[in-house]
Amino acid sequence: MQAPRLVATDVDGTLLDNNERVSVRAAAVVGRLTAAGVGFVLVTGRPPRWIPPVVAQLGVVRLAVCANGAVLYDAVEDRVRWAHQIPPGTLADLAAAAAEALPGCGLAVERVGTGAFDDVAAQFVAEPDYQHAWPNPDNASVSRSELLARPAVKLLIRVPEMTSGEMVAALRPLVGDAVDLTFSNPRGLVEASPPGITKATGLAEVAQETRIENEAVIAFGDMPNDLEMLRWAGHGVAMGNAHPVLFDVADEVTASNEEDGLALVLERWF
Repeated sequence: MQAPRLVATDVDGTLLDNNERVSVRAAAVVGRLTAAGVGFVLVTGRPPRWIPPVVAQLGVVRLAVCANGAVLYDAVEDRVRWAHQIPPGTLADLAAAAAEALPGCGLAVERVGTGAFDDVAAQFVAEPDYQHAWPNPDNASVSRSELLARPAVKLLIRVPEMTSGEMVAALRPLVGDAVDLTFSNPRGLVEASPPGITKATGLAEVAQETRIENEAVIAFGDMPNDLEMLRWAGHGVAMGNAHPVLFDVADEVTASNEEDGLALVLERWF
């Protein structure tokens, strides 16, 4: 591949090390490529409110495709540029399918405001018995009917006793193409996005706005929610710590996120 015109990277398990830090080496190469006029975009399952701590470590990031492709967030202006949402009716249908396929599952939703910190308490809401996959979640606890009453950019389904892959296999026959199912955490957490919305579609919208063809895009990822993005990019790179499903579609496998795998690749050009 020639030098890319746009670099896209997942955040957790890819850009960040296991302590949620950007290495000095990674920050340096990202600084060099942006100084050279190359585009750089974060593409993550994270919501906008979880982007500023990452941006602060780099200092050169403007755009973040969030919620697995459903949201484009401008970190410089603290503004959500666009969002694709699941309507309440579809949320209700999905909740019914989840209850049938995964009895006892817990539900939560990600909503979006105009910026990362717009009404934060209402952006992530969960049922009272929802078991969180991350420590110290910043959420409100609500009834299922209230949880499903407003549009959301992502529905989270939680069964800690199962693997996420098992959950997707159980759900997919019931939901069909009503939503897009994926996961970024292997321990019993499925993420449902609006139909046809993936990290690839979100990244493609950014590339289209900047008139960059997919052949000039390099993308890095480590989990199944990165699968479509790595397929779409001209050069898809799986991290050494990636879920095995990515190895079959990636153009290249680099070192792990703990071994500066992203920097190792980008230093070829920058």
